[in-house]
Amino acid sequence: MGGGKGGIGKSLVSANLGVALASRGQRVLLVDADLGGANLHTCLGVGQPTATLSDFMLRPKARLEDVIVPTGVPNLSLIAGALDVLDAANIKYAQKQRLLRGLQTQTVDYLIIDLGAGSSFNTLDFFIIADHGVLVLLPEPTSVENAYRFVKAAFYRRLQQVESEYGIERLVEKALSTREGAARTPFQIIQHVRQHSPTLADRLEKELAAFRVKLVLNQARTDGDLNVGAAVVSAWKKFFGLEMDDLGAIRYDDEAWRAVRRRRPIVLDKPESPAAMGIQSIANRLLALDGVTG
Repeated sequence: MGGGKGGIGKSLVSANLGVALASRGQRVLLVDADLGGANLHTCLGVGQPTATLSDFMLRPKARLEDVIVPTGVPNLSLIAGALDVLDAANIKYAQKQRLLRGLQTQTVDYLIIDLGAGSSFNTLDFFIIADHGVLVLLPEPTSVENAYRFVKAAFYRRLQQVESEYGIERLVEKALSTREGAARTPFQIIQHVRQHSPTLADRLEKELAAFRVKLVLNQARTDGDLNVGAAVVSAWKKFFGLEMDDLGAIRYDDEAWRAVRRRRPIVLDKPESPAAMGIQSIANRLLALDGVTG
């Protein structure tokens, strides 16, 4: 669960989406990977966790299972974020790889990772490993612009991970160093590879097609705001040539911040509220994409 900036409601969406999926019988593990400002446990009404991501990262022999705590919601568990390590947001490469490996071996139906703001390599790498990279944004020009930058940075970070395999190191480096708007599109990169190897180009094309971000619009205040998600999806397709899925919108709702103050997920606190119903619809779309019927 990523986004271009802070304050857009990623933690609120992550917590409530986790509850919504768990209520449908899915085994869900929530991970607070906002390494500089963890607060996912607060959104769930979970007290100060005795075990956090800090314990796993600072103890080489610790298992990820040792820091998983119950939330009180059936089927829903939590790994709380690093609360007491000043440099937690700057974890070392080896620590990050160990954490990524540990997360990928968890036997759950859904692993929801709540990411911090910005587009550092650590944040992007967590976003990239997801089967569904969910991008949260607000219906505001600055949020849309930051979200676009984030998803473009995630795309090029993904390319960096496979560039040597396809011989596109210089092309990616050039794309990353050019000004906004001058970067190569996936189509141009594939065409470049095709000149040297049609077989590699076909493989790269399939790999890039798998980079399909899911969009969630938060705090939609007007009917016009509800169309922002579709507009972003259309613009991404037009200018970058990749597909993006619009999972839906969550209405602005005073009940949402009231639920936060009560430390209760809104889908449990006020299930009939517009925000809660929007989150339930998003959960249904996500399950449908995965072919889960219930």
